[in-house]
Amino acid sequence: MERETAQRRIEELRELIKKYSRLYYEQDAPAIEDDEFDGLTRELRELEETYPEFITQDSYTQRVQGEVSELFAPVRHEVPLESLQDVFSYNELREFDRRVRNTVDYPLYVVEPKIDGLSVAIEYINGTLVRGATRGNGQTGEDVSHTLKVIKSIPCKLSQAISRIIVRGEVYMPQESFAALVTQQDLNGEKPFKNPRNAAAGSLRQKDAEVTRKRNLDLFVFNLQLIEGVAVNSHVESLELMKKLGFPIIPFYTVAKTIDEVIHEVERIGSIRRNLPYDIDGAVVKVNDFSHRVKLGSTSKFPKWASAYKYPPEEKQTILKDIEINVGRTGVLTPIGIFDPVDLAGTTVSRATLHNQDFMQEKGICIGDTVVLRKAGDIIPEVVRVVSHLADAELYQMPRHCPSCDSEVSREEGEAALRCSNPECPSQRLRNLIHFASRDAMDIEGLGPAVAEQLVANDLVCNAYDLYTLDKESITKIERMGDKSAENLLSAINKSTENDLYRVIYALGIRHIGQKAAKLLADRFGDIDQIMHASAEEIGSIEGFGGIMADSAARFFSLPQTRHFIEKLRAAGVNMKNKSEQVDNRFKDMTFVLTGTLPTLKRNEAAELIEKYGGKTTSSISKKTTIVLAGEDAGSKLTKAQQLGVRIIDETTFLEMLK
Repeated sequence: MERETAQRRIEELRELIKKYSRLYYEQDAPAIEDDEFDGLTRELRELEETYPEFITQDSYTQRVQGEVSELFAPVRHEVPLESLQDVFSYNELREFDRRVRNTVDYPLYVVEPKIDGLSVAIEYINGTLVRGATRGNGQTGEDVSHTLKVIKSIPCKLSQAISRIIVRGEVYMPQESFAALVTQQDLNGEKPFKNPRNAAAGSLRQKDAEVTRKRNLDLFVFNLQLIEGVAVNSHVESLELMKKLGFPIIPFYTVAKTIDEVIHEVERIGSIRRNLPYDIDGAVVKVNDFSHRVKLGSTSKFPKWASAYKYPPEEKQTILKDIEINVGRTGVLTPIGIFDPVDLAGTTVSRATLHNQDFMQEKGICIGDTVVLRKAGDIIPEVVRVVSHLADAELYQMPRHCPSCDSEVSREEGEAALRCSNPECPSQRLRNLIHFASRDAMDIEGLGPAVAEQLVANDLVCNAYDLYTLDKESITKIERMGDKSAENLLSAINKSTENDLYRVIYALGIRHIGQKAAKLLADRFGDIDQIMHASAEEIGSIEGFGGIMADSAARFFSLPQTRHFIEKLRAAGVNMKNKSEQVDNRFKDMTFVLTGTLPTLKRNEAAELIEKYGGKTTSSISKKTTIVLAGEDAGSKLTKAQQLGVRIIDETTFLEMLK
């Protein structure tokens, strides 16, 4: 490769890696598979080794990846959390061994599984947990103490009051928990996490620790970063000490004297990884003796005493026999490929999503193709590429009408998905029902996802308006629904008819219309009839409404199915007029942030009161924040408010301000 061509390719690779790193580390939304990303980084490393004059300090090969989000307080790592040098062949492992033996004599290696999760450092003083942080960029991480403390396997107190200790571990999501979470996200109409690693990262990096608590995260500790008052001489010794102190250390490890023993253990871990209840993406090889580690040292990014063998993804060829269209609970039409069954990564695969028209066009997918399949993150089957077409093959085209209800489908600008907007579409009824009854919508207490599923499964409810025709006898047929539970549910359903108009609008599940936008609609037009007859231009004139929101609302209310749905609700006695009236302007130009659990008020109730008195609420704290209304377990928002000098009040003071 010519020098100028190499320089252009190096710059191109750095931009691609930077883009994919940001999606992976900061947004927990990977755009490519790990092996594809590894291929880019390998190519960059090889080019930089050939042309070292083009190496820069900000290159991926020179620094730990990951950034620190402004949503969390920064934590400077006293001991840097380094990355590991990845290798992809046994020859590279042998080369690692050769470099080690050139520096130290008779090294012992520890081989352990590489847990696929989010790396954290946890600090204890006098045996008590004081702080936990993400790896971030290796030098500075994010303070996630509030979410780490709700992970059951992390001890808040150690068995021995060591003056100070910092351990490094990997927060992960067990595969069983991941499967349950994806199912729930699908029911809620949310975009599901792609794999357990990103689910773990997204669940830990939450402002609300209750979200983390419900996600059933776990942790394995694999490294001793710092310890005071106790002498530790090797990695195995540190693991046993941490286990004795109460830490959940890595599930298994093996000590090896030779590189052949190392490779044998790497092969063994690879053979059992499909049967483990958690994800691993490789095996880590570490020099055991700490004095040897000191001699070997580190580069600017990697310790020279460790290496990570990455397992290649398994791929198989098969035939695409047919394509079915699945209508999801948010109305999205998803093409599902039906394949000749093939054994892949420990299971038989015969179906896989083909995502959307753009994906199929990019891959050139036709029915009858021979394709290559693999599992994304070793879990979700996907088509990697087309090997060959049939002689008369034609590119598959998505339907123009919903296969569930025959309504026309639409594709919004900037989106790849086709969507059915019919609020009465049978395929969407469960998701719509769950959303309709949710706390921020009609707030029907006792009607959660489990009850909603049973109502639909027993054909008691087809659409949300059918809730208002339920009777006690029907409800008691549901599992675990006795007389008292049925009476409570009917009471909650009846109470929901008195809700304010904005709740009804939000409960309809209009694309791009959240609770605040629903309130703006209710305040601007006053009743549902005025909204149904408003044009996109009239809706778009509301301050805070964008063009996409206005078009989506106008299109939704123009549908005959929507009008039928609303008339059914009206006939059931559901309020269709705006009740909210501003009392006065005492909070005009003031922005509130609500955090923690208040003694008597729910957060949404406090927010409604603030708006009635002319104020605004927002979820993030900045210098523009006027007041933070804090309750118990306020967490990092309270800390940030104190750092910025923002006024902090409790519920008692807030209620005094309303008098």
